[in-house]
Amino acid sequence: MRGNVLFITVDQWRGDCLSALGHPVVRTPALDALAAGGVLFANHWANAAPCGPSRACLYTGTYLHHHRSLHNGTPLDDRFTNIARLARGAGYDPVLFGYTDTSVDPRTVRPGDARLRSYEGILPGFRAVVHDPFEAGSLRWGAWLAGQGVDVPDRPRDLYRPIEGYPGADDHGATWAPARFAPEHSETAFLVGEVVRWLERHGDSPFFLHASFIRPHPPRRNPVGYHDLYQADDVPAPLGAPTREEEAGFHPLNRLAMHLPYVAAPEDRREVAQIRATYHGAQREVDDQLARLFDYLDSSGLAASTLVVLTSDHGDMLGDHWLVEKLGYWDESYHVPLIVRDPDPAADPGRGSVVSAFTESVDVLPTLCTWLGVEVPLQADGRSLQPFLAGAAPPGDWRTEAHWSWDFSDPGARRAEHLLGVPMAHCALDVVRGARWKYVQFAAEGEVMPPLLFDLDDDPDQLHDRVREGDAAAAGWEEAQRLLRWRMRFAERDLSGQLLTGNGLVTSRDEWR
Repeated sequence: MRGNVLFITVDQWRGDCLSALGHPVVRTPALDALAAGGVLFANHWANAAPCGPSRACLYTGTYLHHHRSLHNGTPLDDRFTNIARLARGAGYDPVLFGYTDTSVDPRTVRPGDARLRSYEGILPGFRAVVHDPFEAGSLRWGAWLAGQGVDVPDRPRDLYRPIEGYPGADDHGATWAPARFAPEHSETAFLVGEVVRWLERHGDSPFFLHASFIRPHPPRRNPVGYHDLYQADDVPAPLGAPTREEEAGFHPLNRLAMHLPYVAAPEDRREVAQIRATYHGAQREVDDQLARLFDYLDSSGLAASTLVVLTSDHGDMLGDHWLVEKLGYWDESYHVPLIVRDPDPAADPGRGSVVSAFTESVDVLPTLCTWLGVEVPLQADGRSLQPFLAGAAPPGDWRTEAHWSWDFSDPGARRAEHLLGVPMAHCALDVVRGARWKYVQFAAEGEVMPPLLFDLDDDPDQLHDRVREGDAAAAGWEEAQRLLRWRMRFAERDLSGQLLTGNGLVTSRDEWR
């Protein structure tokens, strides 16, 4: 085995929200320092949304159309290996703090198994030290709070309800008033403390530790001191059409999104500004708590032998295009941070660099495999980022675009299917996004969901569809071909490179596609 691995995810963190990248409001000194000692991938993209599908991409190194865990609750096929299983095969005991949002393959458990009643299962291969899923109510956090002398309600998440009558609340948006717990009692503080205590007891054997933090994911409420850290008047205005009606009229998917629960942004622009300010306060609270973890790595000497990888599962619309949460074809939902700090002296030439090449969530598994000395599994759709860590230029055949997919079918309520009058299989989209062009292809017929093409040079906010305007036919045709080539090249291939012959089994493996 090589050294240690600390694999960190922060939930729902937009890729532009780092002061190291010049964000005008939020300050992230701990993450900036991590980037200064490693490599910051500034053009990094999640491959799916929401949490479960995106994490399936991250943990298996495969695109959505490959692993097909389409929703929170869609089972992840147990035939796929993942980063925990690979680390375990390399001799580690991979441990989990937090959650992975993995929906169990029902073929691997008995009928009636409790794991069939929640999408918040544990990725196979991990040993959960602290499993504290969000929808289950963060009960481990609540038990810890009770041990700290906090009066905890039956549902610990009720502590996110605002302090009633807090002075000044009437002069601000609805998310401004503080939560009912102190900063030192936050969910992030709890999990950091649990990680540090485990590290203190662990001993000298190498570890593989995944710390999965829920914040800055909603509830949109911060403890005192972070609730008013940033002012609504100071945040950038959201992007989009001047009115919600105009945004909804831009495309049928925009109109559909406005009908989805919890997705339409408030019409009151002051409320949207406050949501953005509250979000940045949550990010700073996470950054301050992560500073404790990074300080421990430094003071204990573990930093010299620990690979640190930090990323997010998806972003947040934050009122852009009159939407909140994570969905659709919009950049804001898929551009996420990635910071990698490699302790190996061979990585010294890359320290402090900012990579502008297109990278994706599917690249994280191959990168971890390369660092651990584990063969990258054939299923992996991504590529190792190890050359970037050593300061090398991108390989000549490196990708020139990012890809992501979103499935908006609804196997339960069938909301989209009824609104659009189409079957489940038609409720899906794929995106190819390059430096200039962004193309969106829908599974539904064109009269239901017409394709979209954006010229990012002239229209960086993506407010003008060049397909509808009819002045970019050649570019649209090329982007459609590019998207089709991607889909064809990344089809299932676990057995497709093998051949039974008179001389026995022949195996051929391409390093890249």
